[in-house]
Amino acid sequence: MNPGDKILQKKYNENGKAESPLLPDTIKNFLIDIDGTICDDIPNEEAERMATCLAYPDALKIINKWYDEGHIITFFTSRTEAQRSVTEEWLKKNNFKYHSIIFGKPRGGNYHWIDNHIVKATRFKGKFTDLVVKTKDIEVFE
Repeated sequence: MNPGDKILQKKYNENGKAESPLLPDTIKNFLIDIDGTICDDIPNEEAERMATCLAYPDALKIINKWYDEGHIITFFTSRTEAQRSVTEEWLKKNNFKYHSIIFGKPRGGNYHWIDNHIVKATRFKGKFTDLVVKTKDIEVFE
């Protein structure tokens, strides 16, 4: 079961038909990359390094804070299912709190996410802090 399922709110379209439910506005669904975001960037081809890399302390602090505040924490990684065991052991050893992990994210970056739900993206640039609201230009459909 998805950790957010118990708090999902029903949603209906203008014709009264059910649509995908939503989390309350106060709860965020964080999808967080692993390599290069919460620890050094380790390519799948060097999986032996995954067990011994160091966690970024600020990432651990902020992610665990979000978890404790009731937000949903899902790691979304380009690591493969073959690396599930080493990844879960590393997260446990480093005391990361989380709800789930999704493996097999496409590699190569330059992501462009298209979804029927609101998607907020934050590019990691070396330090985890509390999030702040800023206005930026974005690409949208006409």
